[in-house]
Amino acid sequence: MIELISDVTQESGTFFVSSAALFFASYTSLFSVVNPLAAMPVFLSLTNRFNDAERASTAKWASIYMFGVLILFLLIGTFVLSFFGISLPGIRIAGGLIIMRAGYEMLNPEDPGKKLTDEDQAAAMEKEDISFSPLALPLLSGPGSIAVVIGFASQANGVDDYLINALSIFLVVISTYLFLRLAPISAKYIGQTGLNVMTRLMGFIVLAISVQFILSGISQYFSISV
Repeated sequence: MIELISDVTQESGTFFVSSAALFFASYTSLFSVVNPLAAMPVFLSLTNRFNDAERASTAKWASIYMFGVLILFLLIGTFVLSFFGISLPGIRIAGGLIIMRAGYEMLNPEDPGKKLTDEDQAAAMEKEDISFSPLALPLLSGPGSIAVVIGFASQANGVDDYLINALSIFLVVISTYLFLRLAPISAKYIGQTGLNVMTRLMGFIVLAISVQFILSGISQYFSISV
């Protein structure tokens, strides 16, 4: 009886540790690609003609649309892979490269690669509602974010993994919403230098996670352990 309780306790502890590791990896990876820190100046620029209530509503609906897009691709990700004949190691390596690019950009925040084109920003200035386009798509849940979420789906081994990934998506969305809502305050008190320091701190962790994604894909493809 004591041995049975010990085994159950050990299994529960292992499950908790593995679940926490999965959550940390998925949250950090997606957060790095979404990069709400880089989206803040664009959000301020596109909403400079809005009052505070309109800006809050825009941030809320952009976050809702972002959540819907990412959850959709989490659920249909494996079907997309099957349809295009993409292997799981391939999507893991591709996702790792995308995360690596995002991490590199976070280490060099003075020249962020995540920007809307001049044409997109000009078109957005003429729209009454910019929450879905261009904010949710392509700024927050663009091709990079979608590819990473499909990578989550490719690595899910059961319902528990899907729930953990869905939770990480939800918390990234909440984080993004908070960053957008705090954008006017941060721009005033933290400044660009403070944002750059915060971005660099996460950049190194993100690069390490991207390397692990790539190693995981290579090891699975060649059936080797790393």
